[in-house]
Amino acid sequence: METWKEFDANELTHSAAHHLLAIHGLGGQYAGWARVSDIARELGITRGSVSINMRGLKKRGLVETDEHHMVRLSAEGLKYVTGLTAKKAALRAFLEEVLGVAAEQAEIDSCKIEHLVSEQTLEKLDEFLNSWRANENRAR
Repeated sequence: METWKEFDANELTHSAAHHLLAIHGLGGQYAGWARVSDIARELGITRGSVSINMRGLKKRGLVETDEHHMVRLSAEGLKYVTGLTAKKAALRAFLEEVLGVAAEQAEIDSCKIEHLVSEQTLEKLDEFLNSWRANENRAR
């Protein structure tokens, strides 16, 4: 496969990833469940847009819904969000600590990249950050 085509081979779109993150963040209010209206408010989009995205996420087994149209992450969805959060944290740390990117810009850029990075790259980035931090601490 040509490298540039790998972008389209991503597991989820940026939008879908943020829907999962919003559900995760809102889930604490209702024992893991989130309302479509709250997800819409969190993301600044319409309830209809959320509902459309939920269909795709449900079809992929990443979310579950109940009879009241509440939504929660499935075990697979939670696994995805956990990985996504780890990727964003590592990318943000790399941008801020190693490259010296301002915190606000590092937040924006890590958000743009988080769902595109492979598990292998995350693992190597974590190894690099741990090594870099150890060297920084020794230098102090």
